[in-house]
Amino acid sequence: MNRALSFLSVLVFSAFFSPAFAQDAAKGATLYAVCIQCHGDKGEGNPAQKAPKISGQHDWYTIKQITEIKNGVRKNPEMLPFVAKLTEQDIKDLAAYILTL
Repeated sequence: MNRALSFLSVLVFSAFFSPAFAQDAAKGATLYAVCIQCHGDKGEGNPAQKAPKISGQHDWYTIKQITEIKNGVRKNPEMLPFVAKLTEQDIKDLAAYILTL
């Protein structure tokens, strides 16, 4: 039983940390080009546009916020047009780039 449990653990661990789940910060940099107009080139934000500072945020937090806006859980009509067509991988890549700011 322990052997089967160990094998299952390795299998699950491998699935979650496979290259398919990797984030591409370089692709995220390309996607971020649209974000610059409100959030700034260094993610410093723009109070006049009510765009918060996003540099220094954890990637999981950025992923959560963008996903919730995209899915309508968090209402943000200004951001929705920009995130509506992002794929799950796009969001992860974008978060990976924002993490570097």
